[in-house]
Amino acid sequence: MQYKQRIFIDNTAKIIFKSTGLLVLALLGGIFFMLLYNSISFFFKVSPLDFITGSEWNPTASEPAYGLLPLIVSTTLVSCGAMLIAIPLGIGTAAFISEYANPKLKAFLKPAIEMLAAIPSVVIGFLGIVLLGPHIAEMNNLPNGLNALNGAILLAIMALPTIITISEDAIYSVPQTYREASYALGASRWQTLRKTTIPAAAPGIIAAVMLGLGRAIGETMTVLMATGNAAVFPKGFFDSVKTITATIAIEMGEVPYQTTHYYALFAIAIVLFFMTLAANLTGEYFINKFRKYHAA
Repeated sequence: MQYKQRIFIDNTAKIIFKSTGLLVLALLGGIFFMLLYNSISFFFKVSPLDFITGSEWNPTASEPAYGLLPLIVSTTLVSCGAMLIAIPLGIGTAAFISEYANPKLKAFLKPAIEMLAAIPSVVIGFLGIVLLGPHIAEMNNLPNGLNALNGAILLAIMALPTIITISEDAIYSVPQTYREASYALGASRWQTLRKTTIPAAAPGIIAAVMLGLGRAIGETMTVLMATGNAAVFPKGFFDSVKTITATIAIEMGEVPYQTTHYYALFAIAIVLFFMTLAANLTGEYFINKFRKYHAA
């Protein structure tokens, strides 16, 4: 009787877990096909090539322009700028917590960093407007500090908890025997960390970076508040920019229903979907590459 009951419970649990996994895939597929369905209505009126390569986004003009390239460049600029700040700072902090911090300091730092992720994005954006922006403008003789640099710094702050937490777990999970072998060969703690521990933890660190990049690409409120929202080609980090997410957030609430402009926002969303997918697939490629390298 107990055997049959255990088999029933195991089969039930298997069905439940399989159903939840399939449900997640169904939801993801549903989102994709919903975006695709509405985007097709837009591409009947605007050429996909003109949409992707167009240099002007001005849907409300007398002759509407639906050029996405400035928004793609702006999104890429802000996201990559955020990663340039967050990756070295995040991995360095994770390495310090895992390898150098004493137990008391580690017990304080980890919860404190994780609490940083609980700060609402609107608060981060507000701090960028009233604190960071004026300093950027003053230091660089700019009329205002609402630019790509402001957004990149704020996005880096928002990505740091994810990168630090996951990277620290990856570094901490490296077997102690790796470190002991390195010490036995005469390596210092720094040499062991740089040449043994971090390379061994590379798959987890890359996963952390990809999750941080996904957070940066998909963030809306912070970049909406702090980047100036100018839909023009940025020449550098001190120019105002308008990201894809900010464009959708600003215009979706005011656009007339089932117009070309309305469907254009779905087309923007599906481009953002593919950008995020490409980042994840790139990260997965390098993770698998490192795993095969370590397995060999």
